[in-house]
Amino acid sequence: MSVGAGTGGVAGTGAGRIVVAPLPKVAEMAVRNGCREMISLVAPKQFFHRPAVIDPARHLLLSLNDIAFAGTGALVAPQEEHVAAVIAFARSWDRTAPLLIHCMMGVSRSPAAALIAALAVAPDQDDEALALRLRAVSRQATPNARIVAIGDALLGRQGRLVAAVKNIGRGADYVGDQPFSLPVEAVAADVLADGGALP
Repeated sequence: MSVGAGTGGVAGTGAGRIVVAPLPKVAEMAVRNGCREMISLVAPKQFFHRPAVIDPARHLLLSLNDIAFAGTGALVAPQEEHVAAVIAFARSWDRTAPLLIHCMMGVSRSPAAALIAALAVAPDQDDEALALRLRAVSRQATPNARIVAIGDALLGRQGRLVAAVKNIGRGADYVGDQPFSLPVEAVAADVLADGGALP
């Protein structure tokens, strides 16, 4: 499916969490967390192997660059069709196992998609609480602003998601691959502290 060009997670919340990973950690995170469904947000023509544990019919491949402006030349900006595909895929996720979302570094495109996926399946939650949950499990995440804005509009958040992401600010400087697990809905603070970051 494409558009355009277990362990190590939050204990007891496997059916309601999204594992976000950089490309080099995709296979490891898929196996360790028992993921069977995956969303890939990668540059056009980016080559990678889909982990064998991922059902090919439940792999959404989105070809887009990590930019927050309209694409020029060979760059493909995130578009409404990309974000609509994330929303539709998330709503068809059966939540019996974690959903894996990845981009190249696991810092911008995939965290943005994770926020949108969480709101797609649990729309009654508070946008600011969700964004704060993201920051609690990932110091590095800086969600792609264009993806967030498109998702906000498509999900009818009326600017709440955009404002919430702006409020948590830019993430810490990148210091290496840091996959993490985002609970779809609110969990106890001690669970977040113990299970958010994945080694």
